Amino acid sequence: MASKETLELVFTNQLGREVVLRVKDPKSDLTSAQVTAAMDRIIATNIFTTTGGDLINKKDVRLVSSNVQDLWNP
Repeated sequence: MASKETLELVFTNQLGREVVLRVKDPKSDLTSAQVTAAMDRIIATNIFTTTGGDLINKKDVRLVSSNVQDLWNP
């Protein structure tokens, strides 16, 4: 069984909708300050487009862990 982690960066856009950016296998030693700075930079540089407009606010950050077990592998 393999364990996988995903960092979820949650923003809101101009229409107030939640937008989640997922980063697979993030560095294990990330700090809150580094994540906050990255999110601020994403908002400031406006590098992502959404159907609800620009990303305007940080809403949440989550580290999601999952265990994956292949039941069948041909």
